[in-house]
Amino acid sequence: MTKHFRTSLKLALAVAAVAITPSALAVDATANSSATIMQPLAITVAEHLAFGKFGVGAGGSVTISTSGVRSSSGVVEMGGTTTAAKFDVTGEAGATYTISLAPTTLTSGGNSMTYTTVSDLTGANATSGNPATGTLTGGTQSIYVGGVLTVGAAQAAGLYSGTLVATVQYN
Repeated sequence: MTKHFRTSLKLALAVAAVAITPSALAVDATANSSATIMQPLAITVAEHLAFGKFGVGAGGSVTISTSGVRSSSGVVEMGGTTTAAKFDVTGEAGATYTISLAPTTLTSGGNSMTYTTVSDLTGANATSGNPATGTLTGGTQSIYVGGVLTVGAAQAAGLYSGTLVATVQYN
C-alpha cells in the first residue's frame, strides 16, 4: 500500500466515522398520552321556593328553612303552601363543584320584597348560611334552598313572584 493510498483510506474512514457517530448516539423514548372527559354537570329543579300566605302586621320577616318549615317575625301567618326549593345536581362521581345562588326581588305590579337565601346539602332545617361547594357522592347531590323574606309594614296585598337561579360549576 502506498502512502497516498493509506492517507486516503484514513481520511475516508474518518469521514465515515463522523457520518455514523451521530446516529449511533440517538436514542428514543416513548411516553403515553391520555385524556379524560368528565360527565357533564347538570342541575334540575325538583321543588320551587314558596313563602306561603301571610298578613303584613307590623312588617318583619318570613323565613323558610331548608326543609320547608316557615317561621315569622312581625307578620301574621295565614297558611298556604310553604316549600324550600330543591335543586338536583348530577355529574362525575366524587367530583366537587361550586354553588352560586342568585335570588331576585319578588314583585307584584310596582311593589316588591327582597329575600336572602339560606341553603344546605341535606335539607336539615337550616335557617342561615349557604355552602359554597358540594361533592357529587355517587354522582348526585341535592341543594335545598330556603330564604328570609323582608316584609314592609305597608306592604301592598298581591301575589308576589320572582326567580331563584342556582349555578353549579366543576372545581
